[in-house]
Amino acid sequence: MPREDRATWKSNYFFKIIQFVDDYPKCFIVGADNLGSKQMQQMWMSCRKAVVFMGKNTMMCKAICGHLENNPALEKLLPHVWGNMGFVFTKEHLTEIRDMLLANKVPAAAHAGAIAPCDVTMPAQNTGLGPKKTSFCQALGITTKISRGTIEILSDVQLIKTGDKVGASEATLLNMLNISPFSFGLIIQQVFDNGSIYSPEVLDITEETLHLWFLEGVLNVASICLQIDYPTIASVPHSIINGYKWVLAVAVETDYTFPLAEKVKAFLTDPSVFAVAAPTGAAPAAATPAKVEAKEESKESDEDMGFGLFD
Repeated sequence: MPREDRATWKSNYFFKIIQFVDDYPKCFIVGADNLGSKQMQQMWMSCRKAVVFMGKNTMMCKAICGHLENNPALEKLLPHVWGNMGFVFTKEHLTEIRDMLLANKVPAAAHAGAIAPCDVTMPAQNTGLGPKKTSFCQALGITTKISRGTIEILSDVQLIKTGDKVGASEATLLNMLNISPFSFGLIIQQVFDNGSIYSPEVLDITEETLHLWFLEGVLNVASICLQIDYPTIASVPHSIINGYKWVLAVAVETDYTFPLAEKVKAFLTDPSVFAVAAPTGAAPAAATPAKVEAKEESKESDEDMGFGLFD
């Protein structure tokens, strides 16, 4: 079958990306650095509920700009079309597709000059390397000793920090120890959902989180309103309770009474009346003060004998 010419291929590419944008209301903007063709193929096969679309950034921008008249919300995608990136279109729940993308990662060795996607810490261990490599470890600031003819790392050492460029010495040491500290896959950079674009961290927000944030906001509003004596829906219940406390305090100190204050006055007059309602488990607690008083009495009786420690 003869290969189509470049003009036809571009036309089909533009038609395909416009079709995806119109058919799928949601998509992920993903970074695709350090990915091999085999890993991309496995990812395409595993993402049955989504469509992974890659291509040249200039062609993507040109296709999106040509479709802005029909869908102006696509303009929000243009600032994020840079670097080695692509789109993952879907109609399913975004959290499910995100977990699927994050699960498709493969371990990778550290290469000199690569940007570290995570921190790399060398654990304390016996490396199995010969004593000739001692100077190599010392150059990296790793405390070692010779144990049974091999180099042993005495404490954990952080070799690489996130975002740092991997040095040749660090990469060589990790490769000698057969350690693959990195894992590469599609990195979700932004989420496009029905014309809105936001950070992927928003997907971690649950209903419980929103509920807690709302309660914290109501609490802050109520605190401010109580402090400045400005009544609002959030502060009025607290104001009523505080007013009731003041009225109850006045009723306790004076002869004035009302039905809700009579029970409090009765309790303050004779607390033993309410002791019957106490649970049985409280009996040992009540017996404890008696024991303490008995000990204090015995102590006082000893002191009353008139003998001192140095008499």
